[in-house]
Amino acid sequence: MIKYYPSRRKLQLIQKFAGKVLVFVLMNTAVLFLLLSSGNSLQAMIKDTVLKTQANRMVELTFTATRNYPDPFNQITLDAVFTDPEGHVLKVPGFWDGNNKWKVRYSSAILGTHSFRSVCSEADDKGLNGITGKINVLAYKGKNPLLQHGALRIADDKRHFAYADGTPFFWLGDTWWMGLTKRLVWPEDVKALAADRSKKGFNVIQIVAGLYPDMPAFDERGENEAGFPWERDYSRIRPEYFDAADKRIMYIAEQGFVPCVVGAWGYHLEWLGEDKLKKHWRYIIARWGTLPVVWVAAGETTMPFYLSKNKDADKEQQKKEWTDIMRYMRETDPFHRLVTSHPSRTARASVTDPSVLDFDMHQSGHGSPGPKQAALALEGWKDQPVMPVMSGESRYEALAIPKPLPAAAARQAFWSHTINTGFAGHTYGANGVWQVNGREHPYGNSPGGNNWGVTPWNDAMLLPGSTQLGLAKKLIESLPLWNKMEPKTDWVTSDSSKLAPLCAADGDRLRVIYVLTSGTIKLRSLIAGSKYKAYWFNPVSGEKQADFTLTADASGDSEATSPVEDQDWVLVVQKVKV
Repeated sequence: MIKYYPSRRKLQLIQKFAGKVLVFVLMNTAVLFLLLSSGNSLQAMIKDTVLKTQANRMVELTFTATRNYPDPFNQITLDAVFTDPEGHVLKVPGFWDGNNKWKVRYSSAILGTHSFRSVCSEADDKGLNGITGKINVLAYKGKNPLLQHGALRIADDKRHFAYADGTPFFWLGDTWWMGLTKRLVWPEDVKALAADRSKKGFNVIQIVAGLYPDMPAFDERGENEAGFPWERDYSRIRPEYFDAADKRIMYIAEQGFVPCVVGAWGYHLEWLGEDKLKKHWRYIIARWGTLPVVWVAAGETTMPFYLSKNKDADKEQQKKEWTDIMRYMRETDPFHRLVTSHPSRTARASVTDPSVLDFDMHQSGHGSPGPKQAALALEGWKDQPVMPVMSGESRYEALAIPKPLPAAAARQAFWSHTINTGFAGHTYGANGVWQVNGREHPYGNSPGGNNWGVTPWNDAMLLPGSTQLGLAKKLIESLPLWNKMEPKTDWVTSDSSKLAPLCAADGDRLRVIYVLTSGTIKLRSLIAGSKYKAYWFNPVSGEKQADFTLTADASGDSEATSPVEDQDWVLVVQKVKV
């Protein structure tokens, strides 16, 4: 660990001033430590000091007020205005971290010297207002893909995801809705689950920022080590909750996962109201926006509370006010992280204005078989405006509805929905993991009386579906130009409706075909007389079968028969280069 220490003379000067700023460089890096002050003489002593960090690594600035405030969370607004080497100006929100302490976090992919100046609503507080400094951003030298390539953006084709530098990104998410609770013990449980998901190829973690589903407000099952995110009367945020949550969120990002942060379950709007939820989101953006995150405004955005007596009115109110909150999120976030909302069906249908969405997240149905998953995906593909479509909640493995869903249900949902989105991505869920069932203390009932099953999280972690989806991702990413695929519903047919064949293709160069069971399919719209290399992929075992050749007849058709095992299969077809 590298530290910067001021000289003894500088330390003596520092001790004379009450207003201080602590600067740390986080995210699995060497720590750079510096004490600053707003006093003129001290500013002169350190004016030539430039902090150093690496591209996309988070820098944290801590400011200490020169006086006490009766209600600091609601009374004080702090921002830092950064100017990067290219002249871009970013107004980065700060957050209250308890007592007289505020923090600002920053990161950038742009190399060179960045300057900042703090701006506080209390202009005469010299510990918070008018602090200036510089940060020198150097090239990143590590192996974290999120720091090598940058946070996620929408790809140029508006159908897929990409890292900031344009590198394609296939979204394979895991569902940890209640992963910030103390029931998933920090650090041992979090690290064990993250290690398993990393090994299997997951790259996104969907997690809720304290205002949870399947429970009323202030249910003890929602506590972390420091309690709840808000005071019980919703008078203010509780920074100690988020200090504990930081450890998990930062660890997830350090391991190369995109933290996909859900701000609250939609029905919490009834209790906090729109204004407080905007403050909630400003606080989250200030805490974690500098990380390579994705924002999900709300879970089941328009779903009223389970025991609501005014569900129709609540639904319409939630739709309108969450749309307004999403506009506020976009205005507040200087890093422009991707924004969507987790729906009861589709994100588009959960808002009054689809322009607030960067991508259309689906809840494609725990009880929906493959053909229904595919139909919803195709609906999203055809809808306007064009944006990536992915299922953020489909068929949770082991979910008791009432019979526990098998791995085949989760696997078939993945392939059926993902093919008809052109392989944008998908999120898996294991019942037991999402709600963090304990072995001795299962989660229990939701307010509506449902109990989704008692599988302990560390058993659910090992369910075969998670491995099978990881194998699917590995196959997809091995295919050339997989991120150029489009659904082609009429390019494959079958005489048997049981196969329900689906096709995605990159022109005539590459086709991926999925069938729900074994049998014969007819490939259409091939180039007459052309030869194609093909092979069957076993989505259960991940094994690739032997290559064979398909030849298109004069009508541009050809046939292929899957292996005899009665299960789903994937056929990969590539045009033979002449």
